[in-house]
Amino acid sequence: MYALWIVGGLLSLAGALCYAELATTYPREGGDYVYLSRAYGRWAGFLFGWIQLVVVRPGDIALMAFIFARYGASLAAPGMNVDHGRGLVLNLAIACGAVVVLSVVNILGVRQGKWTQNALTMTKIVGVGAVLGAAIFAAPDTLPSSPPAESHPPGLTPLLVLALIPVLFTYGGWNEMAYVAAEVKQPQRNILRALVLGTVSVMGLYLLLNTAFLRTLGYDGLAASSAVGADVGETLLPRVGGRFIAALICIAALGAVNGLIFAGARISYALGSEHRLFQRLGRWNPKTGTPVWGLAVQGLLAMAMIVGFGSFDRTILVTAAAVYCFYAATSLAVIVLRRREPNVPRPYRVTGYPVVPVVFAACCVLLIYGALTEKPVEAGVSMAVLAAGLPIYWLSARIGKTKSTS
Repeated sequence: MYALWIVGGLLSLAGALCYAELATTYPREGGDYVYLSRAYGRWAGFLFGWIQLVVVRPGDIALMAFIFARYGASLAAPGMNVDHGRGLVLNLAIACGAVVVLSVVNILGVRQGKWTQNALTMTKIVGVGAVLGAAIFAAPDTLPSSPPAESHPPGLTPLLVLALIPVLFTYGGWNEMAYVAAEVKQPQRNILRALVLGTVSVMGLYLLLNTAFLRTLGYDGLAASSAVGADVGETLLPRVGGRFIAALICIAALGAVNGLIFAGARISYALGSEHRLFQRLGRWNPKTGTPVWGLAVQGLLAMAMIVGFGSFDRTILVTAAAVYCFYAATSLAVIVLRRREPNVPRPYRVTGYPVVPVVFAACCVLLIYGALTEKPVEAGVSMAVLAAGLPIYWLSARIGKTKSTS
């Protein structure tokens, strides 16, 4: 278990280093959209923007909204089954409500979105610190010397590959800095610092949290739990601990939703500013300083995924295959752009080049294979939508040529 979190952290760090070189070299709105367009052509940037707009970014927002809703429902209606009947309706309503409120906050202006993110993050850090302190110093040490033998089923390697998908999703966010690179002060220095320090800090925090969870529940208790955080809270502080942890997870999920909304609309902005078919998404409101249409469309698509897929498990498998396609392509873009544009100043060059980009890309391909073989229908949906982007790109290019001629 520790090895999975360590490998996930190191892979995320490898990806962050690749993005650090690209973001400091090309500090512009759009992140991967810019890098892929320069490395492979406009079609690649378009496909990235297309799949992000329709599947990946709304899916990521929906995933974190599901987490917020599950724990929010447990606070509003303790004991209610949120997977069926009225509980499911409440769960979906809370998830959609979170998307609406935070989309509106970000539409109102960059400053409002920034301060909301900072407040949620600081509250989360304080709460997690309290949980760690209580678990490490107050909880009995129930960690057994080794996991039970029956927990190692046949076909362990494919299971470990699949386990990395949610682990890496949990680490997700290290690439968000690239999407707002143009809005970062002193990008050549601060982008690398934020990516590396942020990723390493989160890795350390997750290892500490797992130590606290194991110390409190033991291996068997951790394996049997469906809501680890709440169970740890109940063990440490009966009656009130579970509700405290549920509230903390709600705050953490809201912070993630807000960050995803803030950064995601910048991708649709980049797509709309270069393709006439999506021109409205590229309009930046001069009063609020935000891409209002991009934020609105992104929020509507996220709510459609919440209602359409209805669960965290189904949604993450829909997004995983497409996400890792572009992670792999973007990491390899470091190599491509060094060869295509050797004279462009690079304030930071990937440590361990070219091994780091190649290893990260290879791991992404392995994760794509794992998702497609385990859940071909769910994973295949995103790949089908990705393929549909090619004729849409052709149509967009024709519209652009027609208007340019006229």
